[in-house]
Amino acid sequence: MYKFGKRSKERLKGVDHRLIMILDELIKIMDVTIIEGLRSAERQEQLLKKGATKVKYSKHMEGKAVDLAPYPIDWEDRDTFHYMAGMVRGIGHLLNIKVRVGADWDSDGNTKDNSFDDLVHIELVD
Repeated sequence: MYKFGKRSKERLKGVDHRLIMILDELIKIMDVTIIEGLRSAERQEQLLKKGATKVKYSKHMEGKAVDLAPYPIDWEDRDTFHYMAGMVRGIGHLLNIKVRVGADWDSDGNTKDNSFDDLVHIELVD
């Protein structure tokens, strides 16, 4: 069974417990690494200036979003990112926690209609 490493656990500090519940189930199924959880307004501004985000406000800023990737990370392996996103959505459904994934923003099952792919991103839908 997989488990989160020290760095991933650190990056989950301040993240909403509902996302952590989903991620705790996901790590039992596939190896993933947490890239970023809770984010400051300053960090968000930096990412906006770099073009790494398209929004000034993010759910990361309130701990309601996480960026994660299948481990080991292969940025060219889009299929595994889509698989991970499907697992996150399925686990969320089983736990009755509504989530949105950056691989399919409108949750219609069509991953080709995104205007902006953010394959690492998951967020709570409140």
